[in-house]
Amino acid sequence: MYDQASGLRRMTQLTSTKVITVTGGKGGVGKTNVTLNMAIAMARQGKRVMVLDADLGLANVDVMLGLRATRNLAHVLAGVCDLKDIIVEGPYGVKIVPASSGTQNMAELTAAQHMGLIRAFSTLEDDIDVLLVDTAAGISDMVLSFSRAAQDVLVVVCDEPTSITDAYALIKILSREYDVQRFKIVANMVRSYREGRDLFAKLTRVTERFLQANLELVACIPLDDSVRQSVKRQRVVVEAFPRSPAALAMTALASKAVTWPVPSSPGGHLEFFVEKLLIKRPQQEVPFSE
Repeated sequence: MYDQASGLRRMTQLTSTKVITVTGGKGGVGKTNVTLNMAIAMARQGKRVMVLDADLGLANVDVMLGLRATRNLAHVLAGVCDLKDIIVEGPYGVKIVPASSGTQNMAELTAAQHMGLIRAFSTLEDDIDVLLVDTAAGISDMVLSFSRAAQDVLVVVCDEPTSITDAYALIKILSREYDVQRFKIVANMVRSYREGRDLFAKLTRVTERFLQANLELVACIPLDDSVRQSVKRQRVVVEAFPRSPAALAMTALASKAVTWPVPSSPGGHLEFFVEKLLIKRPQQEVPFSE
């Protein structure tokens, strides 16, 4: 079995792909909405964007955009097709990697299947600027793996006790067990900027007391009926209602995210599918160690 981290360290010619995992611990906090609006806003700014639906058992990215995906990651893992064969194109050229919905075995992948998914990404030929990963709810191995692999972890949280508790639980595990110490926080569906700041303060009070994690508030997304209306239309709010408060906040978040620096070398975490996206393979690639 190869040492993937060692292999990554041997590849030194890097591209500028940015990898952002959008997570939150709890379902219903708006992770997918934030992901898709960021993606479309980035694409409108001229960025080449790919969205990976990493909610492998309850996928909905393609549905939210009104797209029809005939194949998904389940077909890739079954060996029916390659990863490039399932990619569908969304608004403004955003590439979508769809997962399956209502498939329990996709939510309970074995270690070998995890590796199959990881290796599938090394076959992609697409040149992209940003990969956004929309995770499942909870703290499953897959959620933790995608969070460890990303350069930036975006935690979406709402002003309700269960959301704050679950976000803290996710941050705690990633910080204590996997040495992920930097988290970018999005206060979603808040009634005012002050409410967003207060929500962030609630989360930081407990993390500063018990953890070494570094939290940064990067956006306060207002509670806005335009979001609900755009979801009903199977469109994102930055496209359907571009001047609405939520759309303006999402666009500002996307503009900020594209300025976040890309590491000059692979980090110490599992860089997993980023093997292809972070590393431009030299003409004579040094093989992985055995």
